[in-house]
Amino acid sequence: MNKRVFIEQLKEGDRVDDLFLVKAAKVGETRVGKPYLQLTVMDRSGEMSGPVWERVEAIQQVSAPGTVVRLIAQVQSYRDKLQLRIEDIVAVDEVSDEALFLPAAPRRPAEMAEELQQLIKAVSNPHLRRLLNHFFSQGELWQRFQQAPAAKGIHHAYLGGLLEHCLSMAKVAQFLSAHYPGVDRSLLLAGVLLHDIGKIAELTMSSGVVDYSDAGRLKGHLIIGCEMVAAAAAAIRDFPEDLLMQLQHLILSHHGRLDFGSPVVPMTVEALLLSFIDDIDAKMNITEQLRRKLAPEERGWSEYQRSLERFLYLGGLPREAEARAERGTEPAGRQPTLF
Repeated sequence: MNKRVFIEQLKEGDRVDDLFLVKAAKVGETRVGKPYLQLTVMDRSGEMSGPVWERVEAIQQVSAPGTVVRLIAQVQSYRDKLQLRIEDIVAVDEVSDEALFLPAAPRRPAEMAEELQQLIKAVSNPHLRRLLNHFFSQGELWQRFQQAPAAKGIHHAYLGGLLEHCLSMAKVAQFLSAHYPGVDRSLLLAGVLLHDIGKIAELTMSSGVVDYSDAGRLKGHLIIGCEMVAAAAAAIRDFPEDLLMQLQHLILSHHGRLDFGSPVVPMTVEALLLSFIDDIDAKMNITEQLRRKLAPEERGWSEYQRSLERFLYLGGLPREAEARAERGTEPAGRQPTLF
């Protein structure tokens, strides 16, 4: 059986009989104590959830997260949100193309990797450049970074998301470091590229399903990243102690607020800029993902976005902009721009 329909194409009333990847399967109980299964399935275009009321135990056995299944269901609206009314799930022995089920960055990985290498060459501070090469040269860390998602959910939560996120932030950082006097450009760029480095240890990805590692839950990516940078700097001869302290401050403070998970608030110019850039890029990625689901000429209200605490009034991405994002290039004859 070949995959024919993607989640982004589904609308209320559609009958579904197709292949999907199980993202999550959680057992619950009704008010009368009857078990049910809350299932979330996904493909490269998005995800959708729905309850299983009958044959719960049998369906749970073939619905382990990371498993591709044949799902038979009806699309319905519940509390102004589409969900699946699941009728049956059948195990699938193998699939022809796993990429059909795994969300990924719209840009080609090789192009993003080359762009990051060029950024590192532009870092003038030799200590920071050597530190960046430790993480982003050939090796396991570099390979993991290129594949890593930037989050379990909400923004850049797909293959290559961390690389895409850091590159986007770096472009904004280059502009702002030139716009505002006295900003240490090398330090800000290093902070941008390393601010989420701990996520390669905090998050795991198996068959497209992102989850937290033990270290990720117990320490979090800010602490893990701070430790990784300290260990790498210790291996670089005469790495300045004050420079390491400032870089670690960028990592530890980049969430911006104590109640957002930062153990300290930003207290340097570069740390302030980094926290703002990170916040902007995450929010813009949320809107971009929503806009990709709309036709270019379409405009309307999104569902309530819990992470932003608001509804959004959005139009679809222009076809030219979307194609440019996928290519990672500007149209011929036009000079590259930052935004």
